[in-house]
Formats: sequence, structure tokens, C-alpha cells
Amino acid sequence: MQIIKTVEQWRSWRSGNTHASKSIGFVPTMGALHKGHLSLVERSVKENQINVVSIFLNPTQFNNQSDLQAYPESFETDVAQLERTGVDQLLAPDFNEIYPDNYQYKVIETSLSKQLCGKHRPGHFDGVLSVVLRLLNLVQPDRAYFGEKDYQQYQLVKGMAEAFLLETEIVSCSTVREADGLAFSSRNFRLTPGDRELAPKFYEILSSRLDLEKAVSELVASGFKVDYVEDFKNRRFGAVYLGEVRLIDNVPC
Repeated sequence: MQIIKTVEQWRSWRSGNTHASKSIGFVPTMGALHKGHLSLVERSVKENQINVVSIFLNPTQFNNQSDLQAYPESFETDVAQLERTGVDQLLAPDFNEIYPDNYQYKVIETSLSKQLCGKHRPGHFDGVLSVVLRLLNLVQPDRAYFGEKDYQQYQLVKGMAEAFLLETEIVSCSTVREADGLAFSSRNFRLTPGDRELAPKFYEILSSRLDLEKAVSELVASGFKVDYVEDFKNRRFGAVYLGEVRLIDNVPC
């Protein structure tokens, strides 16, 4: 696996002839990789001839700077995991490589991004869409893979790709869960042992057939601080806090 840290290095590799007729799969990440990320990589490897992963902790999607500062980083461990998957290229740029304009230009979606998580995290999806568009323009993959745990994000990225006439297929992948039902997330690493024991109740209550008011009541009674629980387009979405850690999930309903 080759590690590439600059746009110039990537473009030099991308312009080569050895892969001109080969399909390219891409998995964008912020690092702190877990089984959920690796499931996306495994699918990409299965479906494409060349596979690219990016690790870039994107500051523009954090509306809370303390949340950014607390985000776990484990680059060497991430590299070791990726080397075992068959990934060909790891993009690991810094801020100036991805934002040569210092984020003066951004992508803004005016409908779905204002609901659910977007309603509670102003500017979050502007940062997500802006960085994903930059990465897709840079990598130019045939397929890019996104997990359904972040279902709102997946829908927004898919809509952006269609709106801007990108040729990349945006592929959704099922949420990967721990044996107790908790969706894999980099934020799980920050849970205290007590909160980690409680965390699976979030999925249990979210996936129950309780009405919204009762589901919120059950979450609060169980010890969660509820950001929101909403039904939207045949899915139930939720965001909760355990201590300082914000967890999101969604299930069909």
C-alpha cells in the first residue's frame, strides 16, 4: 500500500497508464478505523480492481471545537489494518492540501441538510459535502462507499453527486454492529466503561415499536440525553449523548 500525502503526488500517480482501464473504488474516512470502516473497504476491494482509502480528519464539519479536539486518532494502527485489506493507495493529506482556499468555497444543500442532525449541528453538512466533493474530484473513483449508520450523510452525498453530474456511483453499505447491537463508531472509543455498557440500549429503544414520545421517554429514563428522535421517510433517526459523547443511529420503520 502506497501512502500519498499531497495532491501533486496523487495526480502524478493518477495520470499513469498502469491503471487506466481499471475500476477504482474509494472509501473516505476520518481515521480511527473500526469494523464498520473495514466492511466498506472489503466491499470496495471485492467490487473494484484498484482501491483507495483516505484518512483526513476534516475540521470543517465540526460545529463544536472540543468535539474535534477529542476525536480519536490512531494513524499507525489504521495503516496496519488497511495493509491487511488489499488497499492500493492511502490518501493522507493535511488541511492545506484539501483546502488551498482555506474553506472560502463550500457546498451548501438547502433542504435535507437542515433537518435531523443538520438542525442540531449547524454547518456540519456544509463541511461534509465540501470535503467529499473535493475528495471525489481528486480521486475520480468509479464507486465510493458510505455506511448507512450515517444515512442522512449518505443521502446528501448521493444527491450532491447527482446534482453536480459526477460519474462516481455512491454506494450504501449496511450498518455494522457489535454483538450487543451498538453500531460501530469511532466515537465509541471515547465512552467510559459504564457508558459503553449502557450504549446498546440506544439501538434497542430506537428499533422498538414505541411511539416517538415513549421512545424519547425511555431513553431519558435509561440515562441518555436525547438530542432528537424523529421518523423521516420510513426510517427512525436518533441522536443521543452519553456524557460528552454523541451517538447517532437509524433503523427502518
